[in-house]
Amino acid sequence: MNKFLALLLFFTLIACNSQDEDNTSENFKAKWINDAFDAIESGNYPKIKAISWWHENWEGTSLRLDSSPQATQAFQNRIENNLYQTECQFENNKLKPLQNDIYHSAFPDFGGQENFVSDERIVAYQDIVGKEIAWAYFSNNWIGGIFFPIDDITIIHNNGNTPFVRLMARSDFSEFGQDTTYTMQRILNGDFDTQLNEWFTKAAQLNYPILCEFGTEMNGNWFPWNGQYAGGGTTNQYGDPNYPDGPERFRDAYRHIIDIANANNANNITWFFHVDTHSLPQEEWNSISYYYPGDNYIDWLGFSAYGPFTQNDEIEYFSDMIQQIYPKLNDLAPTKPIAVLEFGVSEL
Repeated sequence: MNKFLALLLFFTLIACNSQDEDNTSENFKAKWINDAFDAIESGNYPKIKAISWWHENWEGTSLRLDSSPQATQAFQNRIENNLYQTECQFENNKLKPLQNDIYHSAFPDFGGQENFVSDERIVAYQDIVGKEIAWAYFSNNWIGGIFFPIDDITIIHNNGNTPFVRLMARSDFSEFGQDTTYTMQRILNGDFDTQLNEWFTKAAQLNYPILCEFGTEMNGNWFPWNGQYAGGGTTNQYGDPNYPDGPERFRDAYRHIIDIANANNANNITWFFHVDTHSLPQEEWNSISYYYPGDNYIDWLGFSAYGPFTQNDEIEYFSDMIQQIYPKLNDLAPTKPIAVLEFGVSEL
């Protein structure tokens, strides 16, 4: 072999080895996933009793766990830990926090409208991660009316998972503005009581428990039930003159909904209070504490924590976000368990 061929072979081998290292090395998403599990398993957040990955490429993101081999492998490696349990346990029809373990759950690719529920999508997600999920999370959008999603609930239940329903008071998918139909004041006025009574009458007829939340991420003004669209920080238009009207209307609307559920004996529902890690607008009146319906209404607390969606977003790791939100939730309701109701990150 002449000197030229020897050098060519040498540099080819280096290039191949370098490429192999790139293919197997931890990419950003895998690093973010491992950071999240490191935080959850650190022992610093003992009230975290459930996690739920958001498996959907929402608006150009790559949140799905099969977005790269590295991301898939990172999640598989961590979720196989026996710490993460796959079957919900109930006590008096309420989801029971496990003493030493954590529920493994997901939004398993139910589409951009969050309600394309199918057992095939659940099974596909479970095949990707190599483990079953305790609950499957979907949205009950009030577009066209408030209807009990019996078909979606039945699909999830028959697949062996617990249904988790998000009651979404929106007449369309517009963001950053008040909904034209489902205002918090109209809910308080009883304008939708007939539909809500029917919803919870049907829920009570189920012979198994379900999980529910109303007003997902209410401290974010991308959703129409944020306090900005119900009075914001004013204090003289509704209720307690020392309480910001916007959050107070949301709080009381949530209480009103749960009161209707209880009146219809829908005691098979576990109620969640679901905030975002970051409040927007960043105003004191928009603090999560003002939205909380109270311990007599809420069974579990939960939060969303997302890493960057695009190259232009600020990089924020899960470990940074949980340090911010966990103390606030713990102070808000010291006796309530906490769930990571949504977490995810894109490939960068």
